Amino acid sequence: MKKLFLTGLTIFMFFFKSAAIANYDKIFYDFKIESINGEIINFSKYKNKVVLIVNTASYCGFTSQYEELQELWDNYKSKGLIILGVPSNSFNQEKKNNSEVKDFCEVNFNINFPLTTITEVKGDKAHDLFKWAKDNYGKSAIPKWNFYKILINKDGKVEETFSSFTKPMSKKLLNKIEDIL
Repeated sequence: MKKLFLTGLTIFMFFFKSAAIANYDKIFYDFKIESINGEIINFSKYKNKVVLIVNTASYCGFTSQYEELQELWDNYKSKGLIILGVPSNSFNQEKKNNSEVKDFCEVNFNINFPLTTITEVKGDKAHDLFKWAKDNYGKSAIPKWNFYKILINKDGKVEETFSSFTKPMSKKLLNKIEDIL
């Protein structure tokens, strides 16, 4: 009887996980954002690609993850993975302007994956992309800290989110990326 109850509970929970609330009036590819160079990044150019969105910050204890993000980009960009770094001061740990962020990333980590301008990622002032992720995936899509990760599948929908503690080259993240590439 206990086994039957647990099975039923598991099935019930599966149907009510946070991604089930998605209505997706828009998908990821419908959005645009300004790059760190001042150009517009139209996400429609990433159609049929897997995208890992990471809110970043220069003065965070997780900043060393830039190194693994670059490694992930180098290893998987030819297979269809896009890394999108979103510098943010939402947690008060980012430099004052885009030029300083760009220089910091290039000089210290040789970053060459796409970076956006300094962008709000939570609250009322969050970029529409982050509001969309929350609306369609639930509260788990709201960055809890810097280097929070949102994985977008080839359909332009949130596949899964990963905490700041999940390193870019972790088995957990790599397995998920490889599953959906």
